[in-house]
Amino acid sequence: MRAGRALSSIALACGLMGSAFAGGASGSGPTLEGFAVMPANTLADGPTSGQFAGTGQFGNVLPLVGRQPVQGLSAVLAGPLPGTFRVMTDNGFGTQANSADALLRVYAVRPDFKTRHGGSGTVKPVSNFFGLPLKGFNGASRITLRDPDHKLGFALVADSTHYYNVEANPLVDPAIKAQRLLTGADLDIEAMRRDKRGNLWFGDEFGPFLVKTDATGKVLRREIPLPNFSGAGGNALVQSPQYPGLVAGTNNLRNSNGFEGLAINPQGDTLYALLEGPLIPDTNQKRLLINEFSIDQERYTGRTYAYRLEPEGTNIGDMTAVNDHEYLVIERNGGTATTALAPFKKIFKIDLKKVDAEGFVKKTELVDLMNIADPHDLNGDGGTRFTFPYVTIEDVLVLDARTLLVINDNNYPGGGGRALASDNTEFLRIRLDERLDMDSGPGLSWAWSWGDWY
Repeated sequence: MRAGRALSSIALACGLMGSAFAGGASGSGPTLEGFAVMPANTLADGPTSGQFAGTGQFGNVLPLVGRQPVQGLSAVLAGPLPGTFRVMTDNGFGTQANSADALLRVYAVRPDFKTRHGGSGTVKPVSNFFGLPLKGFNGASRITLRDPDHKLGFALVADSTHYYNVEANPLVDPAIKAQRLLTGADLDIEAMRRDKRGNLWFGDEFGPFLVKTDATGKVLRREIPLPNFSGAGGNALVQSPQYPGLVAGTNNLRNSNGFEGLAINPQGDTLYALLEGPLIPDTNQKRLLINEFSIDQERYTGRTYAYRLEPEGTNIGDMTAVNDHEYLVIERNGGTATTALAPFKKIFKIDLKKVDAEGFVKKTELVDLMNIADPHDLNGDGGTRFTFPYVTIEDVLVLDARTLLVINDNNYPGGGGRALASDNTEFLRIRLDERLDMDSGPGLSWAWSWGDWY
């Protein structure tokens, strides 16, 4: 009953929030209704991080002594109270080779959106299980992924004396070793969902793997690899260059092309795992595979779909459910406001019930993130059209039938999204021109509620 109560409370709260922020005129296109910013140098306590990521960029000095960045947001879920959210950091500083001291965490936040009615436009920490305000991003604001029971089938950073097993490197932090905390050299988590039982599932790029934890971030079982159902290249599994134990040169997936999208159906029992890039042997290099996974059986069903990138598109950033057959996908290229390549950043709606002869799902453009109406100039740039030109935009959540939450990954400590400066993390509330069909399932998506803990 607790899960049902959680769904009802979240759906009601999201509906009320959507009504409170209503105001975009029908037919005017998607409209920015709320805007909030988390500064690039938003930090939390923890082991020293960034020791292998250079000296920093754009004034962000590394290493961060006794601190961890609250950045690189690559997934979002509804939070413990209405108006709060849980956001997931990715592997840390961008690669397996520089992120062994970056912890994998999920933080709870409350954006105070700037709207036409006011608001500070800031993002504040809240307690992870109760949603209450906090003074800073401390232990109460987060969960940290960990494997104390040795469930994962490969050696972790925590198993080494020195980082990367190099004696000249610093000693692995005692907290990482004692609790077997997971780091960005163990997994590159890029997606997160909560199932009907309250457990968390993370999509990883290094395998690519699915990783199951409980609600506190403790790993519950061995990582789950992706079978190569397409048969492309003959490999039995889909394997990236970072796959544990891989024979060099035998990978059939490019670097950083693992699971970037991970959607869950409204019933909370089926995952749809979307690769960020195509398989290397695939002759159609605009084809990204979506693989269906049964949570009850904890295995892939063998049912696959294909997502076709647009001519300008190179990668996807996230995938989330609208109903039991329609899903939203963020698609992008690497362009920004400071590159010669023109930014391409859009949200498409796909329909798993409408598949063509080649297996491609039907796509419909929903939002052009480079062309959003901003009649009240909520970001303060002096214009009435809002653009979102960051390299990676990796978070989308349906708040109600007319409202989306969208967040960028700022690739800390980097920059260059809006200007040749450090990138902040921006939280957008976007009102859609037309309603989404939210009637095909019992709820928006599986989310936490304070009631789950009583």
